[in-house]
Amino acid sequence: MTDIQDYSILAPVPLEHLLSGAEIASNAGFIAFGSRKWELFRKVDELRGGAPVPVLIYPSHEDLPAKDSLIVSWVGWYVGCEESSNGKHSMGMTHRPPTTGRYTSDNRGHWAVFWHVRDLHELPATQRLPISAIQTVKGGWRKSAPPRGPELVATPSTLELLL
Repeated sequence: MTDIQDYSILAPVPLEHLLSGAEIASNAGFIAFGSRKWELFRKVDELRGGAPVPVLIYPSHEDLPAKDSLIVSWVGWYVGCEESSNGKHSMGMTHRPPTTGRYTSDNRGHWAVFWHVRDLHELPATQRLPISAIQTVKGGWRKSAPPRGPELVATPSTLELLL
């Protein structure tokens, strides 16, 4: 994966956390989402050399299976991560979506890493993109099994219009 040049992060995030987290991202500088994919974020941090990486987010729904008709409707910039200590973010709820407080495990032991996104915003309906239109990268997700967590993808050619 070290030869990847033009990549983005494609990630599912529950809609309630996107909606409650947008204001946090704006006011606190970034929003922290949880993941168990610490290896992926270590690799991204090696590849990015400190530069922000585009993030393409599609609202997920825990009770529905992932499918390739899901739509990227939120974007932002990945600006780093921190591996969790006992599943908590080092700054508590300062950078976490307020709605994560409804779920006991969301801030106590469930996540291995918190990934930070700045400039999180919802896309206008005319700029949204189905995940089926996003190209995979070697070692990334398979089109036959849409991602259930963050994955590296090729940066869509229309991305500069989105961010």
